[in-house]
Amino acid sequence: MAEFERAGAIAQVIETAGRKAEQMRLAGLQVDQKGPGDFVTQVDRTLDRDLSAAFYDLFPQDVVISEENSDSVGRFGGGEGRFWCIDPVDGTRDFIETGRNYAVMVGALQGGEAQAGWVYEPAADRMYFGGWGWGLYCREGDGVKDCYPQPPMQPGRVIVGDADRDNYGAQLREILPEIEVWNRPGSFGLKIIDVILGRAEALLYFNGRVKLWDTVGPMALARQAGLRICDLTGAPLSFSDLDGATLGHRQAIILGWPHAVENYLLRLGQLRIR
Repeated sequence: MAEFERAGAIAQVIETAGRKAEQMRLAGLQVDQKGPGDFVTQVDRTLDRDLSAAFYDLFPQDVVISEENSDSVGRFGGGEGRFWCIDPVDGTRDFIETGRNYAVMVGALQGGEAQAGWVYEPAADRMYFGGWGWGLYCREGDGVKDCYPQPPMQPGRVIVGDADRDNYGAQLREILPEIEVWNRPGSFGLKIIDVILGRAEALLYFNGRVKLWDTVGPMALARQAGLRICDLTGAPLSFSDLDGATLGHRQAIILGWPHAVENYLLRLGQLRIR
């Protein structure tokens, strides 16, 4: 499609939420713990309500699913409808600790495919957006420009998160001795942007904590960029193979430039996932 439905209004809603996050963070945060290493603030909850209400107004015929609204999890199911998947603060720990490396993310899922996504980085006032058959764009300041996927600048650099590095670092060094593990902090969505822009050639994610709202938006951008997204068997990432209670992905995730994924995939099948 030449232009996604109501793209300008969507971008405005997300940018407004991101600026509100910055203002609320500076005013002081109330932090609660949802689980081990899983934090939530009043900013997450406030933005969740604001974004959900805005998307219901924009698309009353669609289904809105958001991270901090547990009731919305039960609205996800099959069918041909469109689902808006909202992560109000992706990278909450970095939001709390540094005020950087976090994002406000929204994705459109339809027919089991990630169709479009918005990843807004408030600390840089930078938004990446686009989708399948639509294009890939970046808005920074007042200008919007095409965002061109870039081949890896450092072949062998692979993004691995803290938990996976702790649990599987020794195995990865044995199985893939040639890689440089990059422990890129913060937002899962911004990690995918790093791969699209060639700062790394792949992202490996094994710990099973990533949820539907973490993946739909940035993976729509990765799909448009031509990246490969699969599990350890090479099967495409499925948006139906989810934990019904949490909407967490059951599959391990390998995302990257096709040549890199092909190079690593056979050996990663040896990884002993806990």
